Amino acid sequence: MSDVHETVTRVHHAEWARIVAGLNRRFGDLDVAEEAAAEAFATAVERWPADGVPPNPGAWLTTTAARKAIDRIRRESRRDDRQREALLRYGDESPEPIGAVDDDRLRLIFTCCHPALAMEARVALTLRLIGGLSMPEIARAFLVGEAAMGQRITRAKAKIKVARIPYRVPSAEDLPGRLSGVLAVLYLIFNEGYLASGADTDPVRQELTTEAVRLARLLHGLLPDDGEVTGLLALMLLTEARRVARVSASGELVILAEQDRGAWDHTLIAEGHRLVRERVASGIAPGRYQILAAINAVHTSVRDVRDTDWSQIVALYDHLLRVDPSPIVALNRAVAVAELDGPEVALAVVDRLRERLDGYHALHATRADLLRRLGLSGQARAAYDRAVDLAGNTAETAYLRRRRDQIRS
Repeated sequence: MSDVHETVTRVHHAEWARIVAGLNRRFGDLDVAEEAAAEAFATAVERWPADGVPPNPGAWLTTTAARKAIDRIRRESRRDDRQREALLRYGDESPEPIGAVDDDRLRLIFTCCHPALAMEARVALTLRLIGGLSMPEIARAFLVGEAAMGQRITRAKAKIKVARIPYRVPSAEDLPGRLSGVLAVLYLIFNEGYLASGADTDPVRQELTTEAVRLARLLHGLLPDDGEVTGLLALMLLTEARRVARVSASGELVILAEQDRGAWDHTLIAEGHRLVRERVASGIAPGRYQILAAINAVHTSVRDVRDTDWSQIVALYDHLLRVDPSPIVALNRAVAVAELDGPEVALAVVDRLRERLDGYHALHATRADLLRRLGLSGQARAAYDRAVDLAGNTAETAYLRRRRDQIRS
């Protein structure tokens, strides 16, 4: 049974986007497409253990999902003409034009990141339909409740229907207006893979990080002169290079300061550094992803954490705050400030962020570490407890519990 479930999961990651997009083209209804695909995968979980995995799982799922969609349209519609239209579309296998983007998955992401939708809505909807992320994972990525995120996605789908926004293959002229959404989608997919937010998943989901890097490489090949595309690829490479050292053999998170730097992938690091230097040499003011890549380049440029240039990292975060004045950036800057100016200065910064980030586990984890370093044991334990309650990643939770339990009364 477990082997079958693993097969279904693997096929889901590979085929979900294609099946949903194909059903949407045939029936012109995103809700029908998504729900029919979900029903098809549920049917696979029920039938494949008894019947065996079919020789072509993707084709089986496509056919099953199409039949589910037709059944739903028949149930919901009393008009014969809509039924005939659905059946005609089901039989239409004419190939879609490729357009400006050659890769199926990347093309679908560009297609879904329609500029008529608000940025957050297009990113969330694309993560759901194409990225394969669950609603709880998307909600955690945006630091909102699952119900609120579900409402946003529902409103985005409704706008598509009401405004009759065409989900057509983007041309070369369409790409610039959709690029920021595509970059955000790839970034969030990578983040979910690098440190999964759910308690019921592996702490690191390599299939997501590998796919995000693959798509970022394709995007860089398509738009090699775009600074933010280059920056995102560099950021992913410098982060992915540390993946093998991120979780211990016992399944516990290993923070950057404690990682075995000899285990890092130095080929990826060299490539990431080259891309960062390329952008610095351009003389063009950097955007968010380029600055994040530069911060990671500083971290990965030394063999010993004690040699880290914290003043440069703080300066880069200062620049990033001007580009992206978010509380998450301010929190990450506070971590660097603690190394440069001490934990007391950093704690004052973190405490000013508590109201805005109270539901974010990383704020409480950072605060707990600063309180521990200041010798405030009781407050540190309470902050660790709060961080454990909010953290979903199993490796991170294990690390936080150990640090909490090491504090003496």
